[in-house]
Amino acid sequence: MKKGINMGAVPGNLTLEEAFEMIARAGFDGVELNMADQPRSDGKISLHTDCSHAELLAIKETAEKYNLEITSFVTGLLWSYPLTSYDKNTREHGKDAVKKLIDYAAFFNSDTVLVVPGQVNEMTHYEDAYYNAQTALKELAPYAEERKIYIGVENVWNKFLLSPLEMRDFVDSIGSEYVGVYFDIGNVLINAYPEQWIKILGTRIKKYHAKGFKTAVGNITGFTTLLEGDINWKRVMDEIRKTGYDNFITAELGAYKFGAFNLLKETAEAFDMIFGL
Repeated sequence: MKKGINMGAVPGNLTLEEAFEMIARAGFDGVELNMADQPRSDGKISLHTDCSHAELLAIKETAEKYNLEITSFVTGLLWSYPLTSYDKNTREHGKDAVKKLIDYAAFFNSDTVLVVPGQVNEMTHYEDAYYNAQTALKELAPYAEERKIYIGVENVWNKFLLSPLEMRDFVDSIGSEYVGVYFDIGNVLINAYPEQWIKILGTRIKKYHAKGFKTAVGNITGFTTLLEGDINWKRVMDEIRKTGYDNFITAELGAYKFGAFNLLKETAEAFDMIFGL
């Protein structure tokens, strides 16, 4: 297993070099990059939808300097442009964002992009959301296949794809080996058991996110660092190993307001313990 960290775990005011140095010093093997809609307002290098070749090269060279792999790519844009939307232009914006993630993953020799498929709400009927997301992913699959980049559909709190059986059938319906699951271990704990999802989804899971969750809290404030919550990490790791997976598990945590390095160090050490179970 390899230890990864999402860039959201470091303060946003750090330069890329400062962030990568801190991540490497804490003991991580790789970093997951978040694609923003716009460049940073302070002009510092960042990943956004219109990066120049020079910007991408600077990110790549900085990662290589600190021996960090770029594990995968995510974006918040799919909440603004969901693939489940009734509006065709909105769906097209979302598909363009996924294609950009795929392009960046190919440039960085990564292999997976995280896709939030959309959401069900009072204005978006479940069955329509399913059809729209399914159609969009079928249209995106050839683009991913051509570049050999996996699209990982993430399980999130979106009132959609609520069980492992449904998630399994949904990704299978796309009909592409390059459309699978980006499984978030902590996200299912509110109403399910992550080890059961892993057993059912098996090798469909292309990457893992990790965070803790306290079921007694039962809402978004219940998310915690890896070891604070109620995840049975022994059972989770047993099921992961049964699938043959030995790639990155990436922590997705918010940065500490003070002592940012402490969070990184604690998380890397928690992974060491979890991987040893």
